[in-house]
Amino acid sequence: MTLRIAVTKTSGRANSDFKGTGDSFGKKMKTRTLFRIGAFALGMALTTMASAQAVNSGAQTIALNATLAESLTLSLSANSVNFTLAAGSAANAGSTNITATTAWVLKPGRTAVGVYAYFANAAQALTDGAGDNIPSSAFFISDNAGASTALTSTVAFGAANGGMQLANVAITGANKNSSRTDVMAFNINLTGGTLPQLPAATYTGTLNIQAQATP
Repeated sequence: MTLRIAVTKTSGRANSDFKGTGDSFGKKMKTRTLFRIGAFALGMALTTMASAQAVNSGAQTIALNATLAESLTLSLSANSVNFTLAAGSAANAGSTNITATTAWVLKPGRTAVGVYAYFANAAQALTDGAGDNIPSSAFFISDNAGASTALTSTVAFGAANGGMQLANVAITGANKNSSRTDVMAFNINLTGGTLPQLPAATYTGTLNIQAQATP
C-alpha cells in the first residue's frame, strides 16, 4: 500500500494580507493613544489656564474735590518814607521809593485788577495835630517812572478827591493768575495856597495802597 502525502504550498499573499491588517490595527492604536495623550495634555493646559485667571472684585469709587481759592494780595517793599521839607519848595522828595507787588488768582468773570493809592482824609493827608495840615493835593506819586501826579482823584477807596489809580490791568484768560509791580516815588509840593506859610513842625500821615478785582 502506498501512502501518499500531499504538501500544499501556502501562498505568500495570504501572509501578506494578514500582516497588513496587523499594521493597520497598530497604527490606529497608536493614533488613538496619541489623541488621548494630546487631549489629556490639552485638558491639563486648559485647567492650568483657568486656575491662573484673575478674580476681580467690584469697583469702589472715591470722589475727588480740588479747590483753588481765589486770592488777591498786595505787599510793600517798605512801610515808611521820610521827608525833609523846605518851606515853600516844590521839590521835597521822599527818602526812598517803595515797590507795591500785587498778585492774584481769579475766578472766571473778573474783568480787571485796579491798584490805588489814597488818603482817608483829603484835607489832612499829613498833619501836625495842631491844625496845620498838608492836603492830598500837595502829595505827589510818580508810578514806574511816570509823571508825578497829585492825589486828587476819587477812587474805589478812601476820601473823595484824595487818591489816584496806580494801575488798571484788564483780565483775560491769559492772566487770571498773574502779578504786577508798581514802583512809587514820592514828593510833597509846598507851593500852593497857604502851604508856603506852613509852620515848622513834624507832620505825619498814612498813605494807603490797595488793590481790587472787579467783575
